Amino acid sequence: MFKKRVVLHFPKELVDKPIVYKLVKEFSLEFNILKAEVNPREEGVLVLEIKGEDTDLERGMEYLKKTGVKVQPLSQDVSMDKNKCVDCTVCIPLCPTQALVRNQNFEVEFIKERCIACGICISVCLYKAMSIRF
Repeated sequence: MFKKRVVLHFPKELVDKPIVYKLVKEFSLEFNILKAEVNPREEGVLVLEIKGEDTDLERGMEYLKKTGVKVQPLSQDVSMDKNKCVDCTVCIPLCPTQALVRNQNFEVEFIKERCIACGICISVCLYKAMSIRF
């Protein structure tokens, strides 16, 4: 069983279609919604953790792309600018997945694999060291 975290960008004409449902029904994939911003007649963004067999995952991703959904790995959307970070650690206790930790040098370290793009770190960072691109 393989796991992948992705950001799906739905054009406004697709937000009311049962596209994600077909990932389960036709490709035997499991998914967990990590974050969603979907409004009628507007572009939708869905952050998912998807699990399944490798070939099913690949077929499911191809289906999404052919349907018109833009698929990105989650790690491309959240980033930390170490030049802006002052290692104040305000973000660390607020991160629900412990994607922000203090390393042995007492510096803030960002572990992308744990991030669910919730945006909390972005809103609390006074130095704008964390950013998200949807």
